[in-house]
Amino acid sequence: EERQSFGAKESRGRSRLGLIVTGVMGGSLVALYAVAAPFVAPALRKICLPFVPATTAQVENVLNVLRARSGSLVDIGSGDGRIVIAAAKHGFKASGFELNPWLVWYSRYKAWREGVHCSTSFHISDLWKVSFGQYSNVVIFGVPQMLARELPRTAKVVACRFPFPTWVPEETAGEGIDTVWVYDAETFKSQLQQGMTRKTMPEQEDTEL
Repeated sequence: EERQSFGAKESRGRSRLGLIVTGVMGGSLVALYAVAAPFVAPALRKICLPFVPATTAQVENVLNVLRARSGSLVDIGSGDGRIVIAAAKHGFKASGFELNPWLVWYSRYKAWREGVHCSTSFHISDLWKVSFGQYSNVVIFGVPQMLARELPRTAKVVACRFPFPTWVPEETAGEGIDTVWVYDAETFKSQLQQGMTRKTMPEQEDTEL
């Protein structure tokens, strides 16, 4: 009887231990999901690019190609705010637009900690619904269609990580994934207009037929 009682107690002890381990693992997974979901979820949206932080070299390349520029700067898809904050430290009035609220809140805190909160602003926004016409310097990790045709003629557009297909940049800096490409707004808008014209021509031909 004593052996049976001891065995029953041991079995109950193992059962409780198993429940505790399962609970801890489950809680850890839930916590991990809660932290990771806001960063990963945008990657699953059809109109939002996933968050991939800019490297130190990439930030330096952006600042290098804009070294002779000043005024307002916007980072479209600003992520954790590192380009906006670096630009503010170099005299730009810098803004960042980002869909992920966690990244925006972190960017605001980081700007405050770095002492540039007065010359930076971060906004939670759908990047496809924002007007960027008031900015003279634009940094973008997305697609050129985000900018429509609203930029001032004197604006410069810096594309990071991926160039705009078939477009000829006026300047390039860096190499590999750290490469940045610079386009002037006038060429940028004319190229975009040509692309839209080519896209609508087949539709017009089909209508005529």
